[in-house]
Amino acid sequence: MTSIFFLAALLWPTRLCSGDWCYHSQFPCDTCKGPDEWTSLFPTCGGQSQSPINIVTRRVQYDPTLTPFVFEGYDTVSSITVQKHENNVHFVLPPEVGVQGGGLSGRYKATQLHLHWGIDGQPGSEHRVDGEQYAMELHIAHEKEQPKSEEDDNEHAVLAFFIEESGERNEALDYLLNAMNSVLYSGNQTSIDFRLNDIIPAASDLSGYYRYSGSRTTPSCEQNVVWTVFFRTIPVSRSQLNSVSRLWAAAGRNSSRTFRPTQRLNGRTVSCSTSALFVPWTALVWLSTTPCWDLL
Repeated sequence: MTSIFFLAALLWPTRLCSGDWCYHSQFPCDTCKGPDEWTSLFPTCGGQSQSPINIVTRRVQYDPTLTPFVFEGYDTVSSITVQKHENNVHFVLPPEVGVQGGGLSGRYKATQLHLHWGIDGQPGSEHRVDGEQYAMELHIAHEKEQPKSEEDDNEHAVLAFFIEESGERNEALDYLLNAMNSVLYSGNQTSIDFRLNDIIPAASDLSGYYRYSGSRTTPSCEQNVVWTVFFRTIPVSRSQLNSVSRLWAAAGRNSSRTFRPTQRLNGRTVSCSTSALFVPWTALVWLSTTPCWDLL
């Protein structure tokens, strides 16, 4: 038995380093490149419209076209495939799930959702607000249904939700974490029955959000993403935060701190919707039709 664990320890670095790119915590590794080196493999990762970003609220501009979203299929229980990739877990969503409105140019069908996290409950969100990094971040990715062109910088729409520590356990998030824990190795997959509305805030609480144009936050970092970052956060307990970074410890891998550092804004505009301004929970949440920048 001891020899088996010894062999696994020898093979673990090779398996961990098998991909071309990796996150911070996956060093030391001679064959995988961290975020600072992604551009050597994927030049687009050095573009001028990269994600994630730090949202500076005093520079946000009000945009009256950012109306409430119409969520389709979010309230339906769907069979979702859970796939382990080299650096994360994807929950593959059916095309019946989608969004319209919210200033988007047509309907976008859902493709997958995934999480980004830190280590042992430390901050792990990709986006930041006024420099504050949240505990985790949930991304629900969508793809434009209409025919797309190579020049289309709105091909994908990602809905981003900050996950913030709370005193209560989030049972819906537990369901996702348990599924993640059942696919330990790259290429593993399973399926679950799940409803997106069980994990995200109610639609009536999602009229307040930030909007900007950016990129995928993983290689090859294509700059064709319309980002929506919601004000309202998702609660999670400390024990759940601690468990996330240890999900694959039993498989001999370090899969914590799965987030890309923030990127330069490079003159891009960050807009906000008409209905609310989010200030971290230690302060206040205003619900108003006043333009965002008038509340700063």
